Amino acid sequence: MDFLTKVWAKEAPTPIDIETPTDTKAKPPTPPVVAIDSQDVQDANRSNDQTPSNESKDWGYDLYPERRGVTFKPKWTRILFGMEGQENIDRYKCEQNVYWCVKNGPLVKLMMGALKSSGCPIDLRRHISCEVCDPSVTGGYDPKLNQIVVCQNMAKNKSMVHGVLTHEMIHMFDYCNNDLDFRNVDHLACTEIRAANLAHCSFLSAMFQGDASPFNVKEAHQNCVKTKALASVLAVRNISKSDAIAAVERVFPKCYADLEPIGRRIRRNSTDQQKAYMEGPMYGYDVY
Repeated sequence: MDFLTKVWAKEAPTPIDIETPTDTKAKPPTPPVVAIDSQDVQDANRSNDQTPSNESKDWGYDLYPERRGVTFKPKWTRILFGMEGQENIDRYKCEQNVYWCVKNGPLVKLMMGALKSSGCPIDLRRHISCEVCDPSVTGGYDPKLNQIVVCQNMAKNKSMVHGVLTHEMIHMFDYCNNDLDFRNVDHLACTEIRAANLAHCSFLSAMFQGDASPFNVKEAHQNCVKTKALASVLAVRNISKSDAIAAVERVFPKCYADLEPIGRRIRRNSTDQQKAYMEGPMYGYDVY
């Protein structure tokens, strides 16, 4: 039995309520926004001033209200406790952090160079947007507008913004180079596996997720990648957990082995980021 199936069997002894079929041939009007660092989709009973359409819920746009043209309105009760009401300040700080990462973040600079070499250069004013998002995500990629979303209310320091940008630029790289179709659940699972593999999972993060222990050190990274990819797929696709697990397991061997354009899995508290950046020109990628 595969790792994700084992986890699901422990967590969900009863059938999942969501039963939307995964017919990849039926294409909705707009592709999904690809989420990052999402919580379990079954716990996300979100409250917004305007009720999102079924299409928004099914394809992840309800996580990014400004993507649907909804103007964020802070609630006075949350303003009193300092939880909302500083959106303009948060946006300014977010844009500062984005600029810092573009100038100083090794993986962000490598990804920007790889995108430029692939014919998809990034313009900060056009392709990166700081916005207020649902608290369950820290960023996303909108393939319809070819734009990265950095959640200014969740990603509030340079380290988090660097992780968001790297993760989402991997989606952008896949969309630019690999004819990625986000309506196809296998394609979505593949790019989420690659992003988690190259930008997020380490043994420490696997320990926090409960995917690692002294008895499965060898498999800890793979299990972490599967868990993160599954959570992201469920956040932006209204499909059953069993279908999402099946998609992740189907494409995992091929997509986990694909390390382009970073070229290596990044270990925490190591020089891997700097090494990957320095090695970029060896594989034909520009560097910033």
